[in-house]
Amino acid sequence: MKHRYLEVTFRKGRPFAAYLYLPRKSGARVGRTISAERGLRVDLDEQGVPVGIEITAPSAISIAELNAVLAQHGIAALDEEDWRPLAA
Repeated sequence: MKHRYLEVTFRKGRPFAAYLYLPRKSGARVGRTISAERGLRVDLDEQGVPVGIEITAPSAISIAELNAVLAQHGIAALDEEDWRPLAA
């Protein structure tokens, strides 16, 4: 996968959970998961490279918190347009 994308699960019209898929090599699999900020879990491949971020409490997370976790892993920040589905 060459581009990241955000997948949001809604329940009763509100974001219930989300997953930010990150660019990864073909065939990369999750090797382990680490906790980040509250409500964020980072999936790493076998080499420790982030492949995705689980957002377990979308209503409790801000774009600034998510971008801080992305920065910790050397990944470019999301912009407001990318974040819009969770801000609904």
